[in-house]
Amino acid sequence: MKADVLHEITPLTQSDCFTLFYRVKSGFDFPLHHHEEFELNFILNAKGVRRVVGSHIDTISDVELVLLGPNIEHGWFDYKCKSKKITEITIQFHRDLFDEKFLQRNQMRNIRTMFEQSFQGILFSEATIKALKPRLMNLQKKHGFDSVLELVSILSELSVSKDQRTLSEMPVKNAEAITYNSRRIDIIMHYLNTNFENEISLGRAARLVSMSDVAFSRFFKARTGKNFIDALNEIRLGNASRMLIDTTHGINEIAFKCGFNNISNFNRVFKKRKKCTPKEFRQEFNAVGFRTFI
Repeated sequence: MKADVLHEITPLTQSDCFTLFYRVKSGFDFPLHHHEEFELNFILNAKGVRRVVGSHIDTISDVELVLLGPNIEHGWFDYKCKSKKITEITIQFHRDLFDEKFLQRNQMRNIRTMFEQSFQGILFSEATIKALKPRLMNLQKKHGFDSVLELVSILSELSVSKDQRTLSEMPVKNAEAITYNSRRIDIIMHYLNTNFENEISLGRAARLVSMSDVAFSRFFKARTGKNFIDALNEIRLGNASRMLIDTTHGINEIAFKCGFNNISNFNRVFKKRKKCTPKEFRQEFNAVGFRTFI
């Protein structure tokens, strides 16, 4: 199973506070996966679906609300579900939606604890779901700062809710690292996020933080868990995914706008990382509700 885990690159960019997907669908077809972002997943009318979170496997009831920390493997699968009208609301937000220093404040203690536990996955009670269902269903109708305040308020309610339980027996490795805790990595990630459409080299990045190419390559891999080119491609693919959803630009145009020097390379990298072509990805998301909240 480990070999089949997909590293999902979400459409959430550095300019977004969070994204929300609202779907009514007949089944689950996305493979077991993980991603860098936190995820709150709310599911209705899916009795008999199988949930996999880390080392935990279970069959869900009619309602489901789970908070997932970054990089924990997860997926929902049809299994014994007979429903053909499943409602799913997926909310994804960055690790740094809350600044690390802010999370250390006394008033943030409950949310901080919940985030730490979410690296094992947290399942919330049916009573909690019943209380928050109207707000989760209406979140997509909020706009601007009101939407961010509402999400924070929902997370606060969840952090003090009763009868929540962690799912996976084994937490994600290095789960305590909510941020990279490195000024040099922050500089590089900012540079990549603001210049991804341009030609970028490892050497140029290394010079930005006054390191040799070899030293920088080792440092970057040790701090982020991925090599420099993979990190750059993830940022480019994330932005390309957003453009495929948000615009009517042609796929060739999107490829070049996101820093890929030829369409063949873009298609190859996209399909390798997302397990579908850019055209298939666009068709998939045209069929579901999707909103970004900046």
